[in-house]
Amino acid sequence: MNYQLADLFEALCDAAPDAPCLLAGPVAMTRAELDARANRLAHYLIAQGVRPGDHIGIYAHNRAEWMECLFACWKLRAVAININFRYVTDELRYMWSNADLKGLVYERRFVSHVDALRAEFPELSVYLALADDSEMDSSDMDYESALASGHPERNFPAPFFPRSDDDVYMMYTGGTTGMPKGVMWRHYDFYHNVICLNEATDSPQSIIAKANNPNPLRSLVLSPLMHGGGQFPVLICLLSGGVACVPVSRSFDAEEILTTIQRHGITMLSVIGDAMARPLAEKQLEKNYELPSLAIISSGGALLTAEARALLKQAFGEHIFYTGGIGGSEIGNAAREAQEGDLLSGPRFTMNPLMAVLDDDLNRIEAGSDEVGWLAMRGFIPLGYYNDAEKTAEVFKTDQQGTRWVIAGDRARVEADGTFALIGRDSQCINSGGEKIFVEEVERAVASFAPVKFCAVVGVPDPKWQQRVVAVVECKAGESVTLEALQQHCRQFIAGYKIPRQLLVCEFRRMPNGKIDYRWAKELALQNANDQ
Repeated sequence: MNYQLADLFEALCDAAPDAPCLLAGPVAMTRAELDARANRLAHYLIAQGVRPGDHIGIYAHNRAEWMECLFACWKLRAVAININFRYVTDELRYMWSNADLKGLVYERRFVSHVDALRAEFPELSVYLALADDSEMDSSDMDYESALASGHPERNFPAPFFPRSDDDVYMMYTGGTTGMPKGVMWRHYDFYHNVICLNEATDSPQSIIAKANNPNPLRSLVLSPLMHGGGQFPVLICLLSGGVACVPVSRSFDAEEILTTIQRHGITMLSVIGDAMARPLAEKQLEKNYELPSLAIISSGGALLTAEARALLKQAFGEHIFYTGGIGGSEIGNAAREAQEGDLLSGPRFTMNPLMAVLDDDLNRIEAGSDEVGWLAMRGFIPLGYYNDAEKTAEVFKTDQQGTRWVIAGDRARVEADGTFALIGRDSQCINSGGEKIFVEEVERAVASFAPVKFCAVVGVPDPKWQQRVVAVVECKAGESVTLEALQQHCRQFIAGYKIPRQLLVCEFRRMPNGKIDYRWAKELALQNANDQ
């Protein structure tokens, strides 16, 4: 046994096969049930010619079969590829080509997209169609029929077994700042970074001690499984001996989520920023559900604003542990919040021993310096990007001492107490009159204005200043905002050159994982660039 993810899950299963592990809408599965169905799928894929290292796409909304596909791929040492269910044909064409798919498991509702591309990819030879409520027809093998033909036991021959913790786990990025990229992790590094929070474990067998926890973590994860924000916390829960709950509704329903927490005794709720936290808090204030089991509310992928955090405390109580962190496809679990910070300094995070803030020459920036550098991580980090050597060289760098770092583009400053302040993403930096403006610090100021519910800040071309700052906001119900009032508010917190010069008020659009859709905001700002 090693740190390969299928090996680890099988060890948990063998130690306590009848323990519950997965809730997905009406489907409830024990470890043994999930293991048997994943075995069946793995044997079917092997019979169709899938071999270790082959790539199998998963093109579906949240459902129990998502986890079956993940574990089936890892059982036969293949690589599962997450495919965004919102992509249109051209985006799918890029994904299929870049990922070198050998197989595809898809919901029947997407059959028109699949059929439109099928002839272009003769090497994609294995198709499985998942039944859904769309009533769309597919000529491909039915998923359940495929499972019925596969063996429920393991019995995997060489080269599918024994497995290696050098096997690859891959997560395609969301493409927020460019085309999606496949981040390649060794199972060993992924387990230690994401599941163990960058702490070493004595041996793989130590996971068995978590198998019979009388009070297991019951975690409700709201981000789609097609994103790291969904897969990471679900795998943390499952491989920690807990019960993972994933909603299968295709729209966000705050009342349904609160009912799920109550019905299933959820102990930890995983959200992504204000977009999920606000409506949940508002609904709880309205309905006042009894939620005695809930102990933790965690936000990842997008940080909570101070107002949203205060609203959560008002709705769910001060006894709940509220936590947030930063992470991503390239860096995994990077850091947890050390303190809430303020509008001037920004959020503050604990610096773990594998992290540093580096200058452009990859030298460490010392604590207490005012210098802004690159947030970097070493140790349990990915191998690089699939099919993209150039981007790999840009993001994964080795210093003069031979230490390999991942530098995903976040700018940070090390405070005197050893924590670090997150400044913002360099890829979203606005250059106005030669000054660098990080959108996150402007967004903090804009979001703190009472009438503002959600906001995004982008830069558009400006004939005088090169770029100017545009605030795209959605107001709270019954509220309104003017550019002059917003500017006056922001002057209390940020320098004059950072203040928005243009305001767009509209209904907000977000990506399926709850993150801000910056491409939409940018396009909207460009369309209105002349309306100054």
